[in-house]
Amino acid sequence: MPLADLVESLFADRGIRLRLSKPDFSLLDKVPKDVRSRVTAGAKLMREPIDLVVVHRDSDNVGHEIRRSEIEKAVLAAGVMSSVVSVIPVRMTEAWLLLDEDGIRQVAGNPRGRHDLKLPKVHQVEGVADPKQLLKECLVKAADVTGRRHDRITKRFFQHRRQLLERLDCTGPVSELPSWKRLVTDIDTITEQWA
Repeated sequence: MPLADLVESLFADRGIRLRLSKPDFSLLDKVPKDVRSRVTAGAKLMREPIDLVVVHRDSDNVGHEIRRSEIEKAVLAAGVMSSVVSVIPVRMTEAWLLLDEDGIRQVAGNPRGRHDLKLPKVHQVEGVADPKQLLKECLVKAADVTGRRHDRITKRFFQHRRQLLERLDCTGPVSELPSWKRLVTDIDTITEQWA
């Protein structure tokens, strides 16, 4: 899970080495997708005390504070007493990925492409109505292919998204976004509490 790797690296940058477990929910009967159910199931699968819970929820249209409160209440209701990192990109995680034009061209297989991808600027990206759709379109434009190759690029969206997340430069343009700054502040607060 690239977001877990990202959180691990942010902690490592602050001198804390941790390994986030990624619960395999398929080992249980169907687990509902709400935060409380997922945290409860994850704790059950871990079978040991949990120091840190990382929850990713896109803010969609409800906003950061409402989403954060929802996460904190769900973790408390699940009975898990640990630190919580809320990963809450504005709208969708794809908004963060729209800031890496070189990365988009690389994963699309056309690093020297010249088509204008019409990517939003840093101050605009969190206002994009559908970042996922825009990223899909940008990957196709960047690939600059037709026919079967076009179809292949379209079908590989989730692989490309994963690659972009793995490549995300934590000190690059994403570091200027309010949603990213809130994530970093949460991690800084936890590292101070743990010190």
